Amino acid sequence: GASVLLLRACLALLAWPVYLLSFLGMWEPFCRKVFFPFILEKIGAAHEKKAKKYKQELFRNLPDFRGPSGELRLLEIGTGGGTNFQFYPAGCKVTCTDINPHFQKSLTKSMKKNQHLHYEQFLVAAGEDLHQVPSGSVDAVVCTLVLCSVHSVSSTLREALRVLRPGGVFYFLEHVAAEHSSWRYFWQQVYYPTWKLVFAGCCLTRELWKNLEEAKFSELKIQHISVAMPWMPIEPHIVGYGVK
Repeated sequence: GASVLLLRACLALLAWPVYLLSFLGMWEPFCRKVFFPFILEKIGAAHEKKAKKYKQELFRNLPDFRGPSGELRLLEIGTGGGTNFQFYPAGCKVTCTDINPHFQKSLTKSMKKNQHLHYEQFLVAAGEDLHQVPSGSVDAVVCTLVLCSVHSVSSTLREALRVLRPGGVFYFLEHVAAEHSSWRYFWQQVYYPTWKLVFAGCCLTRELWKNLEEAKFSELKIQHISVAMPWMPIEPHIVGYGVK
């Protein structure tokens, strides 16, 4: 515990400009508008290369969840720059949501690359509050690398279940806490406060599989995987889906 606190203090000292800007109320607006969209695009590209094979396998059965009309209505929580669009089947009707409205540039670029989809709307909304979306109105909800930064994981999962029709599916791919006895978990604890501040609330030590197991899915498939990112504490990951 003492070692963690000491190293946290050293890291905070190195990142003192960010802490100062945060104290002055200037970091959060700068982070949301400029830093986070920029850095997420750079890190996201590297992560996407590592995670691509897992996403291809994850979304393979997405067409099986088409509604009675034959259409597939999908809502994505935390769409960001639209990195998942390439994995959705042709004709899929996509509703994009994100709490941060400043991903427009990269999102527009992804939409132009993926014209096999129909984009319904973009909602500025937190995962915990999707009140603009009617209950039981979508066939699939997708949430990747988002549950780490929502204020309430349980509330976000409740909203996902609410907007899904009976028999609909919730897909996820998230980084989670490492094994508690490992060095990786030790460094996750060291990085935790500074990482959360710099990366818009991203929490490194959430045991998200527990939240998913507690949610009221009729069927749940979770796989623990490794998406190794050199010098990055966002490891290990879980991937899978739950059926309402």
